Amino acid sequence: MNNPPDNESNTTYTESTKSTGFFGSLLKQKCPHCRQGNMFKDENPYHLKNLFAMNEKCPVCGQKTELEPGFYYGTAYVSYALTVAFSAATFVAWWVLIGLSAHDNRIFWWMGINGVLMILLQPYFIRLSRSLWLSFFVSYDGQWREDKVVAG
Repeated sequence: MNNPPDNESNTTYTESTKSTGFFGSLLKQKCPHCRQGNMFKDENPYHLKNLFAMNEKCPVCGQKTELEPGFYYGTAYVSYALTVAFSAATFVAWWVLIGLSAHDNRIFWWMGINGVLMILLQPYFIRLSRSLWLSFFVSYDGQWREDKVVAG
């Protein structure tokens, strides 16, 4: 992890010049090329009016966010995988913490709570799947300030 320099003779360390790691940039929906610019116009996924509103290009490095028409159709597979993984994780957590039994309705309680959580988290999962899908095709460039983005 990059730490700020100890002496003041070096360049100053600012949060805007620090790039986050791969998973941090995914979770925050940052540009996969520079890991600093926002992919979406509105950072809050629960403003449903702007749920799909993406910047045409990264405001920091200029990387295009839609590489070709219909590019994000593949996010359906990514979103499906995310929701299945989430449901499996909540099932295991429920099983370990609360337990499952054939003599009561605990499995139905899990199904209900998991369903409500899936509905509540769906806007975030949609954006996360778009961020992950774009990162499959656009790699990180630590020298993005010196290198020019290749126009697609």
